Amino acid sequence: MEQFNVKGMSCAACSARVEKAVMGVEGVTECSVNLLTGSMSVEGTANAEAIIEAVEKAGYGISEHGSDVINEDMSEDAADKETAALFKRLVSSIVFLVLLMYLSMGHTMFGLPLPAFLENNPVIIGVLQMLLSLAVMIINRKFFTNGFKGLIHRSPNMDTLVSLGSGSAFVYSVYALVRMMLSSDPKAYLHEFYFESAAMILALITVGKMLESRSKGKTTDALKSLMKLAPKTATLIVSGKETKVSIDKVRVGDIFAVRPGESIPVDGIVVKGSSSVNESALTGESLPVDKKEGSGVSAATVNLSGYMECRASRVGKDTTLSQIIKMVSDAAATKAPIAKIADKVSGVFVPVVIAIAIITSFVWLTVGQSIGFALARGISVLVISCPCALGLATPVAIMVGSGMGAKNGILFKTASALEYMGKIKTVILDKTGTVTRGNPEVTDIVPADGFTEKELLTLAYSLEIKSEHPLAKAIVKKANEDGISSADSTDFEIFSGNGLKGTVDGKVIFGGNGKFISEKADIGENMRDIADSLADKGKTPLFFACDGKLCGIIAVADVIKDDSTEAVLQLKKMGIHVVMLTGDNKKTAEAVGRQAGVDEIIAGVLPDGKENVVKAFCDKGVTAMVGDGINDAPALTRADVGIAIGAGTDVAIDAADVVLVNSSLMDVPAAIRLGRATLRNIKQNLFWAFIYNVIGIPLAAGCFISLLGWEMNPMFGALAMSLSSFCVVTNALRLNFVNIRKSKG
Repeated sequence: MEQFNVKGMSCAACSARVEKAVMGVEGVTECSVNLLTGSMSVEGTANAEAIIEAVEKAGYGISEHGSDVINEDMSEDAADKETAALFKRLVSSIVFLVLLMYLSMGHTMFGLPLPAFLENNPVIIGVLQMLLSLAVMIINRKFFTNGFKGLIHRSPNMDTLVSLGSGSAFVYSVYALVRMMLSSDPKAYLHEFYFESAAMILALITVGKMLESRSKGKTTDALKSLMKLAPKTATLIVSGKETKVSIDKVRVGDIFAVRPGESIPVDGIVVKGSSSVNESALTGESLPVDKKEGSGVSAATVNLSGYMECRASRVGKDTTLSQIIKMVSDAAATKAPIAKIADKVSGVFVPVVIAIAIITSFVWLTVGQSIGFALARGISVLVISCPCALGLATPVAIMVGSGMGAKNGILFKTASALEYMGKIKTVILDKTGTVTRGNPEVTDIVPADGFTEKELLTLAYSLEIKSEHPLAKAIVKKANEDGISSADSTDFEIFSGNGLKGTVDGKVIFGGNGKFISEKADIGENMRDIADSLADKGKTPLFFACDGKLCGIIAVADVIKDDSTEAVLQLKKMGIHVVMLTGDNKKTAEAVGRQAGVDEIIAGVLPDGKENVVKAFCDKGVTAMVGDGINDAPALTRADVGIAIGAGTDVAIDAADVVLVNSSLMDVPAAIRLGRATLRNIKQNLFWAFIYNVIGIPLAAGCFISLLGWEMNPMFGALAMSLSSFCVVTNALRLNFVNIRKSKG
């Protein structure tokens, strides 16, 4: 996917025009233009030169995205600069507009005093009005240059509507001024001027654009706050000496020091020291995380207590922070499926509005109204129509929703992923590493008669320490935690699929499953019952025998995560069908499934089978798959929404649409709540954008004059247009106040 920055777009009609132009380039398979960020993502085999040429031919500026990752310098985005420029334009416009309004309305309507040389000179008053109006038009000439450029390139936009509305009022007023100069009764034409409308329209639209620009800036707050976290320097240790360098000088393998209170400059591995690290900036988790030798650390997290030396593992665009920023940015650059509705309308909106305005004026002239009245109706139609509200309805909500997710450790890779999260009917959970911790642990130690728990664990430890099996590692871990020392074992032998053998202190020790050990020692009915009971609970019983005598049973299990049960409960409260999918045996799967409280358990499924299961559920409704392993990648890709546990493999994370940085299942219901809130917000925005135009255009055209006596002044139309986009963006900002962690659905 190639990224570009497009300049000169003023409304949804512009973005639709750019998309159409790029899609016409040979080799382009997908093009998505984001009006909010001015970004464009293109997929296909077409080269950049052909794409740039197509956009420039359509009448817009374009440049290639300069970097794979957004940095802090880019956080001072165009929206902020645009706001300052618009404010200056507005202040300048108001100065001239106040004088114009005093002349046009203050004196003629309210009898406010004028200098003596103007009192009885309506022609001079008219000329002054024209000059003041012209000054406002020059200050806001960008509307006219963009608007008429759009017409020339056969891609009219919102600026075209504004410039036509203001220009028509000005041209008609100049025509009235010429007639005044030729008339024997000049005062009769004072009420024929629309100079104040021509200027007021521009000032009011500038107000709306300024408010919209400020609101747009707020939609990227989460992104900008992440950019500002990026450290500027790092303290490298070179030949035993500390050297402070710029962050871009750090390379993979460099050793860097981090003192208490300092930000960690790049991702790395602790090689010396220990500390607690505040990772809330990346994960949203407020509790600090302990780090020791061998622990991983991430850029932009804060060292709280101890001194650490770390080896850089990922730098620049490869750091976790950069990847998070890129994911949020990419999500904003893509389009949600629901946006296609607005795109289709926006593509024909401006030409249709211009046609309606012309027809409106013609109809009023046909029924006998004056040119001024007919022109006012046409201008009202032009200035009240707002394609911007339609174009912004989806991207602003997506940007705010993605930023909100990033703050909470939930990363959406695409806009469609965020939308689909709000439509999910079924959630499929992988068992190992998702519902469970993924690391087997000793859960029960049951010594046989004549042995203590410590003796049993010591014998097992001495035997299993030489094994690489995950169950053996669980026993080794337990022994280390309990401070137990192992004895040397000799004659070590592995019986694949059954167990182990070794000699410890002259005693022959066997360890393995019940069938294997029953051939070496008498297990007894009581111990068999205990083993069956443990198996029913999803635990794996390991038997140990010493010199032909049973020593006891050690049960190992991949225990369920602390928050899995609560996460499943919340999903069910939200009306979602929860399925657990695993390659484990049915008995173990059912035991874990009962603990977690899932609705359905599907066990004994191979990786390719998982994909088929997910496909079957997708056919019934929108389905999410949550997983963490390489074997989950096909299923994550097949699902409508693939959700990867953040601590999972890179393959799983690459295959997924959503990444849970905290590796917590509790983030699944949180992500769905955010998806639902975002989808609801998009629908609200689209409703108001459509209803505004559906009601506003007929009102401006004068359709209600004969029925209800409602007549719209062009200036009120301009004000309504200005506020429509502002309201849409402001509504999207409400997503920042959504509580995605609440316990109820």
